[in-house]
Amino acid sequence: MKASVLRLFKDSFGEHPRFLVRSPGRVNMIGEHTDYNDGFVFPMAIDYAVWIAFSPVPDKSVSLIAGDFGESGGFHLEAFRNTQSGWIEYIKAVASVLQNRGYTLSGWKGCILSNLPIGSGLSSSAALEMAAIKAFSGVSGFCLKPAEMAVIGQKAENHWVGINCGIMDQLASACGVRDCALLIDCRSLELEAVPVPEKAVIAVLDTTTRRKLLGTEYNHRRQQCETAAAFFGVTALRDLTLEKLLSRYDRLDEAVGRRALHVVSESDRVLSTVRHLKNGDLEAAGHLIHDSHVSLRDLYEVSSQPLNQIVEAAMESSGCYGARMTGAGFGGCGVALVDKMKSEPFSHELCQRYRSKSGLTAEVFITPATAGTELIPLD
Repeated sequence: MKASVLRLFKDSFGEHPRFLVRSPGRVNMIGEHTDYNDGFVFPMAIDYAVWIAFSPVPDKSVSLIAGDFGESGGFHLEAFRNTQSGWIEYIKAVASVLQNRGYTLSGWKGCILSNLPIGSGLSSSAALEMAAIKAFSGVSGFCLKPAEMAVIGQKAENHWVGINCGIMDQLASACGVRDCALLIDCRSLELEAVPVPEKAVIAVLDTTTRRKLLGTEYNHRRQQCETAAAFFGVTALRDLTLEKLLSRYDRLDEAVGRRALHVVSESDRVLSTVRHLKNGDLEAAGHLIHDSHVSLRDLYEVSSQPLNQIVEAAMESSGCYGARMTGAGFGGCGVALVDKMKSEPFSHELCQRYRSKSGLTAEVFITPATAGTELIPLD
């Protein structure tokens, strides 16, 4: 990818770029739809990323070529608006938040390439946001801490793009640690790097189906969680214990109750999973990972038939400790915790079983945990 994006810039602009940004996607091992409820999540940055090669320009223009789409786009930093015109809106979004926070931005020209599949649940949008923030900081002469980048990216997606996401995706992309997953407290933004056990690998399971969050029930799920929190008089569902929830569960709207039950139990599962992984108990961690999928399927109702089928196929395959959907849901990818020595037969068996169940062709890749978003000067 690095060589490809450098070549694209040279072919497009007739010169070499001054900077390069690599910004990874993420896979979430467990802790889904808990981030916007101030809960706990456990993602890791993956070896699939957005790359931007770029150089500063003397004016306030931003000009970009998206090689994956064969498209170009741009805007002027002194006068731009939301036109809902696709990928360029994520660049505008972070520019808007940065300027509103008082940063003076310089213009730049660049080329974008990515091997993150769009709409797969691997946070291609957050990776693009983090890459764009790094690019603006690189040409404009300021520095942001990774957690600050994540907050800016979340606000950009909430207020410009229109997705009421939590902060997990941006934090995982910005703050990734090599060979580690991140236990994140989404209220305090405290991070703990937890090594991936040596005897295990993380497998991403692509159903090859896609979703678009603006056309789903995603924002509605968040509203239901806020309704449940208000009913119990707490700031967020993070503050609600399972005992208290069950004590008045029958007074909640049925759907609202199911959403709250998932969130409260899911945050507990995250902490228990991390504890089991630290102790080397992969089977116990795997059971909790699969319990998460069942909860997302039955209580939060954000799974899909292909996601259910690929998780079933994974659970039936060699060496799988546990599998679940990952990301917001409604399509995209699953994730599995797999015995390192059995990763090849696991991948082979899963693809066969998934095709038999769904008629679709799965893509499986074993991914290491990688470092977070980085700016690479090329001078």
